[in-house]
Amino acid sequence: MTEKAILAIDDSRTIRQLVTQTLVDAGFDVTTAVDGEDGVSTFQNMRFDAVITDINMPKLDGFGVIAAIRGGDANRRVPILVLTTENSNDFKEKARSLGATGWIVKPFEDRQLVDILKLVTGADKG
Repeated sequence: MTEKAILAIDDSRTIRQLVTQTLVDAGFDVTTAVDGEDGVSTFQNMRFDAVITDINMPKLDGFGVIAAIRGGDANRRVPILVLTTENSNDFKEKARSLGATGWIVKPFEDRQLVDILKLVTGADKG
């Protein structure tokens, strides 16, 4: 399997480390960004197979990240997973309407995160 490149955007260093460790152990190549602005900038400079974003972040929130990627010039169809403590239907609906692919509530289960990423990136098709 070729390594799938994942961009993980979260202002929490702990979450970035957890996501990175979980995904690297599962064979993914992970790049992290510290906030929405950093994430969008990183996304524009590299090719990713999926993006994971938090919602509540400084500078640019997750909704802004989703809108920027979906409205950008490159790789607009990339799967975007929201990884957040928010679990309200309003948040989910807003994220979906902007183009989010899926929603995972923190704290996440390692296996669930890996399985979802394999599914949306096609990594499980080997």
